[in-house]
Amino acid sequence: MQFIDLAEVELESGSGGDGIVTFRREKYVPAGGPSGGNGGKGGSIFFTAVENLQTLLDFRYNRRFKAENGGKGGSKNCTGATGDDLNIEVPCGTMIYDTATDELLVDLVEPGQTFKVVAGGKGGLGNAHFLSNSNRAPEYALPGQPPQQKRIRLELKLLAEVGIIGLPNAGKSTLISALSSARPKVADYPFTTLVPNLGVVRKPSGDGTLFADIPGLIEGASEGAGLGHDFLRHIERTRVLLHIVEATGDDPVGAYQTIRQELTAYSDTLVSRPQILALSKIDAVDEEEVAEIAQALSAIAQQPVFLISSATRTGLDPLLQKVWQQLDILEAQRNAEKLALERAAFPVLQ
Repeated sequence: MQFIDLAEVELESGSGGDGIVTFRREKYVPAGGPSGGNGGKGGSIFFTAVENLQTLLDFRYNRRFKAENGGKGGSKNCTGATGDDLNIEVPCGTMIYDTATDELLVDLVEPGQTFKVVAGGKGGLGNAHFLSNSNRAPEYALPGQPPQQKRIRLELKLLAEVGIIGLPNAGKSTLISALSSARPKVADYPFTTLVPNLGVVRKPSGDGTLFADIPGLIEGASEGAGLGHDFLRHIERTRVLLHIVEATGDDPVGAYQTIRQELTAYSDTLVSRPQILALSKIDAVDEEEVAEIAQALSAIAQQPVFLISSATRTGLDPLLQKVWQQLDILEAQRNAEKLALERAAFPVLQ
């Protein structure tokens, strides 16, 4: 499946139906009077977040959407048919921007969350609406409202809880394939991973946690170098960053510092996000050299370094235990903040 995370589309709601001018001309009804009905309302366009989509691929070739117009009013005070609304499904994590103002209209995060982007035009009033004591035979009606038109930008940010980051060939794809049932392409050359890979890793409790392998981070990624500029946005929603450094690289400490610099340049909040540091491919390096690299990384990062090998599954269990522990801490903090807000909104009456 091709991964598309940006798309621009044009939307047009349905126009309202016109009201009409008619008079009753029925036998045995001498004072028939006006009977022109109102026009029907035009259809609106809604966007709904769903769980079964992972990409904006559907919008690559279909870039224009239009809702149904409202029907024209009828005689005998009949209102025109209401135009059908158009409901467009997008992946959870889709942000909708107005391209004219670059304003964020909505961030569709929760499954089933729905937002009306353009509203259908109201139907025009028929001449029966204007009947009054001073005007017994109105000969005019109103047209329906025109449709709303809007050009929007869809931007998908993955909703993974754990983001796996590191330079190309650090072993990110191999790790996600070892931890989950995901089977990304793995090879020993830069930018093997061209799109974010997703994998569900099971907790001991049985719950699934979504991991994302974020590709393309190199020096200058925050300025558009390599693939990083396109995919750095996907890190923003992750709660924990799993930073992978290759033990077989020429300068593991420099590799770690490069990624840290790019995260800082892209967003100040990313560097402060909880990070877990792991040294990968330790099966391909002498034990003494692994120990020296780990010690140097730990001194720079001011945190422990997990030693792992995805090929032999060495060290993966302790690494996952740390991930679960960190996620539990974040969940407890979020619950405490939510409780504090609720207490502030509804203080106990003394």
